[in-house]
Amino acid sequence: MSTLDWINRAPPHVRAFLDGRRLDEVECIVADMSGIARGKAMPAAKFAKQKHFYLPNSIFQQTITGEWADDGDTAFLEPDMILTPDVSTACAAPWTADWTMQVIHDMHDQAGAPVATAPRNVLKRIVALYEARGWTPVVAPEMEFYLVARNTDPTQPVLPPMGRSGRRAAARQAYSMSAVDEYGKVIDDIYDFAEAMGLEIDGILQEGGAGQVEMNLRHGDPVKLADEIFYFKRLIREAALRHDCYATFMAKPIQDEPGSAMHMHHSVVDQATGRNLFDGGDGTETPEFLHFIGGMQKHLPSVIALLAPYVNSYRRYVRDFAAPINLEWGRDNRTTGLRVPVSEPEAKRVENRIAGMDCNPYLGIAASLACGYLGLVNKIDPAPQFAGDAYDSADGIPRDLSTALDLFDAATEIHEVLHPHFASIYSAVKRLENGAFLQVISPWEREHLLLNV
Repeated sequence: MSTLDWINRAPPHVRAFLDGRRLDEVECIVADMSGIARGKAMPAAKFAKQKHFYLPNSIFQQTITGEWADDGDTAFLEPDMILTPDVSTACAAPWTADWTMQVIHDMHDQAGAPVATAPRNVLKRIVALYEARGWTPVVAPEMEFYLVARNTDPTQPVLPPMGRSGRRAAARQAYSMSAVDEYGKVIDDIYDFAEAMGLEIDGILQEGGAGQVEMNLRHGDPVKLADEIFYFKRLIREAALRHDCYATFMAKPIQDEPGSAMHMHHSVVDQATGRNLFDGGDGTETPEFLHFIGGMQKHLPSVIALLAPYVNSYRRYVRDFAAPINLEWGRDNRTTGLRVPVSEPEAKRVENRIAGMDCNPYLGIAASLACGYLGLVNKIDPAPQFAGDAYDSADGIPRDLSTALDLFDAATEIHEVLHPHFASIYSAVKRLENGAFLQVISPWEREHLLLNV
């Protein structure tokens, strides 16, 4: 297959981007356990001649610090997995100096089975469980992130970016248009990059933190939306770097500021009728709607380790600080962990407000859908709807990574849904990361303990 033949198979936005230009390079990428893009780049002519590529499956055992975890079940042999391009995901890398495309790849072992530890395959597995029962899960994610000043010394606190006014971005300015305009050039590049990549943005707004932005995506297929978040994280970082600042998806990058969430709106469609399973046809809520919530209330504690995957993630869960600390559900109540937004009957959905923006989008969506799936299958009834301020309710989620991992390790029903081998590798990776963090002595400890205890 020639380069031209491959381009002709790609989505229309790829052909539009390359119209009249010669494709130089193709990035063959997958998302690792942390959601980092791993893979290899090659000349376009070589890419067009190869049907598949190879990478060691150990990339899913690498921690955020670059160490390697082993779950103890098998020897660390690093067998190659086979990567096949998913041409439907092809899009531009518009920040590069030459004409470059990026393509997400499917991952199989040498016997042809999906690689169980690959996060994209974990999400595909969950979607397949829904489809086997005649259901189509639908998601609509919201992305929150911070634009911050360059921070080249990790020992120094993170600061808001300098705006066009010459002042640092201000906090407590949610929905302010002038606050967004302070770093309008970054936002402009985000829009331009997204258009070149064929990605659709439903809206951008200023959030409550200094330099904090929220970006909403349209509802759709879970795997496609996870691919888009994976791509958006890359393009947003590149847009920020063009304007002398960083974009961070860290859950809590700035002390005393709100954290960044990845809220997920969920609904389920009946494949036979095209009907939203959560709507009774006249605006009433169905048993399936309640069972989905019931499954989330029962199983979400067991998957918090996927929704809040780092030690920093738990700094976001602060009472009365725009982040839920409970698993209550309520209609149009942002103090509950599970919110039912105001909507037309056909758009009835459940919003999971627990996940942090630092989670791997494939794993965050997979974990949330897995909880709802078990609720639907096992017909789990939820607790009564919560009325009032849910911050006054009891905590419903683990408040540190170690406790979250203990709950995850004990959740055998969740393991069977996600895949047992994935569960063991994920736990091994996160425990190694947590252990590395515990070896670090913080400035707080040196300030208050060094001479006083």
